[in-house]
Amino acid sequence: MDPKSQMEGRADLILSDGRVEKILPGGGALPQPGDEVIDAAGLIVAPGLVDVHVHFRDPGFTEKEDILTGAAAAAKGGYTSVVMMGNTDPRCDNPETLEYMQKKASETPIHIYVTCNATLGMKGEEISDIARLCKAGAVGVTDDGLPIIDHGILTQVFLKAAQCGVPVSLHEEDPSLISENGVNRGKASEYYGIGGSPSEAESSLIKRDLQIAEGTGVCVDIQHISTAEGVEAVRAAKAKGLNVHAEATPHHFTLTEDAVINHGTNAKMNPPLRTEADRQAVIRGLQDGTIDMIATDHAPHTGEEKSRPITKAPSGIIGLETALGLGITELVGKGYISMMDLIRLMTYGPSQVYRLDAGYIAEGGPADIVLIDPDAEWIVEDKFASKAHNTPFIGWKLKGLNKMTIVSGKVVYKAE
Repeated sequence: MDPKSQMEGRADLILSDGRVEKILPGGGALPQPGDEVIDAAGLIVAPGLVDVHVHFRDPGFTEKEDILTGAAAAAKGGYTSVVMMGNTDPRCDNPETLEYMQKKASETPIHIYVTCNATLGMKGEEISDIARLCKAGAVGVTDDGLPIIDHGILTQVFLKAAQCGVPVSLHEEDPSLISENGVNRGKASEYYGIGGSPSEAESSLIKRDLQIAEGTGVCVDIQHISTAEGVEAVRAAKAKGLNVHAEATPHHFTLTEDAVINHGTNAKMNPPLRTEADRQAVIRGLQDGTIDMIATDHAPHTGEEKSRPITKAPSGIIGLETALGLGITELVGKGYISMMDLIRLMTYGPSQVYRLDAGYIAEGGPADIVLIDPDAEWIVEDKFASKAHNTPFIGWKLKGLNKMTIVSGKVVYKAE
């Protein structure tokens, strides 16, 4: 199944020197001496998954995760390409940190790309040397984890990123409207007796930032969208012709604020889980193309951190090892979208926004492949390749499992 060409059918693939050498519709490949033959009968052969929003906590927070364990989690989940956020310590606002992250990424079996910070120290006060950082290989610009509040600074970021030809990914939460983050203002905040985070904190900033983006020529990625109003704002901007894209996380299309009542801090995240109406709006956005990427926002934390009270624990959950199963179970299995649509949202869609050579299967293209058993049923166990275990999905029964991950023609993960 190739979402770029919309090709779907039985075929043999011949992989050589890290690329797809030949696609033989209907089969018929004749193995040569020394060839490794992989029997994928009954499986979906798809492009390796692409996640443009992960936190590997390296440098600075490696007790949570590091680039090597993050890569292992990605490979297990079927991801062959991921994009790391720059909210590290030190921040990725300088060539030295960028180079460290790139070097360590090169030691992993998957393709790992790095974003640079939009502002120095992620303080929102002074623009980073975006041109220099992009020339050094940064594939995008973001202060993810924090919004950029200053109108003038954001305008400068948009103009510089447009000149460099890279997307700006925006974390859209207006802190002036939020009492305690990570919990939706409504049933969930009332349960905990706190003020929480209203949907307006997201939607108001999305609307403002899309207005600022007009005329700058910038490519905008609205990250982890969570509200019906936010989805509608992106839909309207796309109708006007803006180069705007949006991500949905598996947790935002699967869960509601009830989860933070039932699972506590393991369902606390920024932006928070919202109402059922918001969840359905996110799904409609995935259906009609308003949202063109599924991204995990893989956010590992230690057990000690997540054991703190709801207002003290950090926000975020891990997601790389459950995303495919949640997509197949919650979106395809429930009839919202087709398997081809899901694969597009998890491969070619995000690769296009970040201009990665990924997310498709074609002769001469990268030999980054995932083998999916769409009918396999499995229980999410507390046995992750990630260092972290912070997820509300432990114990869930999912359908759809990654059986093998191939990167540049080499098997880097095989299910037991």
